[in-house]
This record gives sequence, structure tokens and C-alpha cells, in this order.
Amino acid sequence: MIFASVCCEQRTLRTLNPPRSRNHNTYHRSHELTPMLDVGDDAPAFELSNQHGEAVRLADFDGQRLVIYFYPRANTEGCTTEACQFDDALAAFEDANTAVVGISDDPVSDLDSFADEYDLSFDLLSDEDGTVATQYDSYGEKQMFGNTFDGVFRNTYVVGPDGTIETVYENVSPDGHAERVLESLEGEEST
Repeated sequence: MIFASVCCEQRTLRTLNPPRSRNHNTYHRSHELTPMLDVGDDAPAFELSNQHGEAVRLADFDGQRLVIYFYPRANTEGCTTEACQFDDALAAFEDANTAVVGISDDPVSDLDSFADEYDLSFDLLSDEDGTVATQYDSYGEKQMFGNTFDGVFRNTYVVGPDGTIETVYENVSPDGHAERVLESLEGEEST
């Protein structure tokens, strides 16, 4: 299944495995990977503000699945692609009784501008100090262009209706990720 470009005018139809660009604007974790939260673990509780300044809690999603995707920075190429593709697939996620939230360390005002610019209709959550991302093994030291800094890793968790982690995606490529998550959920429902 390929999702058409609905939320971003400048996007074109995207395939599952596009050719990699040669630009060097990528993030690399500079330390050994620590053990991730594992399938079957309780998802760490959180309460964060969304792009409208409203509190959103993990408990708000009791009884349904929740895709929590962590992304480094709003309004950057990869993060915009990922957000728009999740938004394009949102109706299909909802049909699978699954909500979607994105979490970054951007301030609420940046998330509001980002959601408005691309007409995103799901919650983008602000974790400015990285506390929640750290609990989800998605925050730490990174390197880019020879600079070392702390930031958000591009990881995704699917939390089941009972609050336990069903699936973990680590260090994902943003383009096509929403589609892969949805296909995985649809595969689980048909078994």
C-alpha cells in the first residue's frame, strides 16, 4: 500500500524504499546502544503538552493501541516526511483502533507552527527536557557533522490496549515508516 500526498503540497507519491540521497545530514548515535524497552514491558506513563498546549497522557489511550513515534526536530525534511505520512494514514490507523502521537524536544510553539503548516491532525507532544524520550530509550548523545549533542532518537513504540509495549522500531528511516507500522498492525489483526 502506498499513501498519496495529501497533507503536504510539495510532496510527491512516495514508494516504500526510495533511493538514499547522498547528503550527509544524518544523525548517528555515538555510544553503544543501551537495552531498549522490550515487547511485553509496561509503557512508561507520561503527561506532555500537545501543539495546542493541552495535556495528553498515556492513560488517555487506555483500551486502544497507541503508536508513539519519537522524532528529532519539527520542520526538518525527514521529520516532515514522517509526520505527513502518519497523517496521510491516520484514517487507516483509526480503523485499526490505533491512535498516533509524535514526541520531540521542540517547544509547544514550534509544534503548533509545524502542525498548522502541514495541517497535521494528530497530537504532537513537547518533551523539551527529554524526560519521556529518556524513559523510552529515545534520547541521548548524538553526532552530526562532527558535532556532539543530546537529542531525540528516531524510535517508535506500539503500545497495546493494556498499556504494554507490543512492538519496538529502533533508529527508523522516516520515509515509509508509517506504512510499515500500519502493515504490521494490519497483519496482526488478520492472524
